[in-house]
Amino acid sequence: MKRRTSKAVISASLAVMMLAGCSQSSNNAATSAPDKGNTTTESSAGGNESSSAESSVVTEPTKLTYIFADGDEGAKTSMNEIVNRFNSAHPDITVTIEPGNGGAYSELLKTKDSVGEFPDVMEMRDTAVYARAGKLEPLSQGLIDLFQTTTAFDGTVYTAPLGGENTQGIIYNKKYFDDNGLTEPTTYDEFIQLCQTIKDKGDMAPLVVGGQDIWHMGFLFHKAYNDQVLSKDPDFIKHCYEGTKNFTDPTVKAAFEELKEIMQYTQEGWVSTPDAQITTFLVNDMAAMMYSGTHMFSQISAAASEFEIGWFPIPSPDGKLRLVGGAGISGLAVSAESAKDPNKKAAAEEFIKFFFEPENYKVYCETLSFVPTTVEQPELDVTPVFQEVIDATLKADELAPMWNGRVGENELPPDFRNFTYKTLVEVLQESRTIDEACEELNKTWTVGISNFNPVTGAGIE
Repeated sequence: MKRRTSKAVISASLAVMMLAGCSQSSNNAATSAPDKGNTTTESSAGGNESSSAESSVVTEPTKLTYIFADGDEGAKTSMNEIVNRFNSAHPDITVTIEPGNGGAYSELLKTKDSVGEFPDVMEMRDTAVYARAGKLEPLSQGLIDLFQTTTAFDGTVYTAPLGGENTQGIIYNKKYFDDNGLTEPTTYDEFIQLCQTIKDKGDMAPLVVGGQDIWHMGFLFHKAYNDQVLSKDPDFIKHCYEGTKNFTDPTVKAAFEELKEIMQYTQEGWVSTPDAQITTFLVNDMAAMMYSGTHMFSQISAAASEFEIGWFPIPSPDGKLRLVGGAGISGLAVSAESAKDPNKKAAAEEFIKFFFEPENYKVYCETLSFVPTTVEQPELDVTPVFQEVIDATLKADELAPMWNGRVGENELPPDFRNFTYKTLVEVLQESRTIDEACEELNKTWTVGISNFNPVTGAGIE
């Protein structure tokens, strides 16, 4: 069963949130909340006019090259559809897709750049790298205004966000909940009590975690880090670079404590379970819940089409709803070199504008199950559970990228993320105390910032 989302209405409260978000000093995290300290460039206009070929934006026939990460068949299908629509509507502009052939996308862009074939328009993921190198053109205010939020790098927006960051929450076995009279919790304490109730029943694990894949640990780590650290200091990483804070901070220790409390409800052998197997645990009644992103919906449906999926977000212990979501630093970008040609710049901006028109953006969001980022929302045909995610992002007190998805002065040193997750596993396995773990994080941080420090400029090309 499906239903449609209604078009977004720009309310007075959203305007207040936008003004507050723009007033902050940090330049790296998108948010829709009014007082959370993350700098964002947010929209002030209600949507965009429909593109047409009635009045051309170029003075002569113009060609654009376009590259995107095409490893996903859905991405390939939807991108080709939108490009074909654009070319049909704009006879004086031709957008040519250069295939990525499903390979390592970052390496593809590096290769294109090294041989002088950097595209005119591209899906940009390593935004900080290319922005520092002067390869990207800042987005015009007209494009920025299309979005609910955008993420700036050093105060400048370079990317049009393709979709909201992968919102995480509890995906659960709805039939099991219904059969056992279990209800979705509305507070953090109720969530812990729910886990205990399932554990006491003894028929399955409350939670499944794929700890063998170290990146999987980032989902729950960010939840606790967001609850305990970012809620009190959104610029914690920046302050660590400056030397005014470090990882023995009480908020970091509180994040580890929260994780220990949650992880006592995971399945046996979680540390040797790969992420690829967590769906099996859920659909085969071996675990009642998992904490992951919306990308799991399609995997669960593919594994067991009859499985009834439920979803709910876990509130923070202080009662706030903090979610991963909104605009990240990646998205559609324009080459700085291409933008030197007025016709190419105009054509590139017209293409991006066209891409995010509701009837076109709908194709992309529905195909890839992305939460829209635009002010003028497309009317999506989505499953009720995905609509719940969209509704939650609109109601969240804070909406921002994960801790390792931030750029500028809150960007992590290379490899620090994975070291943190490995250290977390050691704490959960009780081979390190929390105090020992925090000291190890400080040592690794000190080494890391000697080669990369965006505050002092060390290691920044």
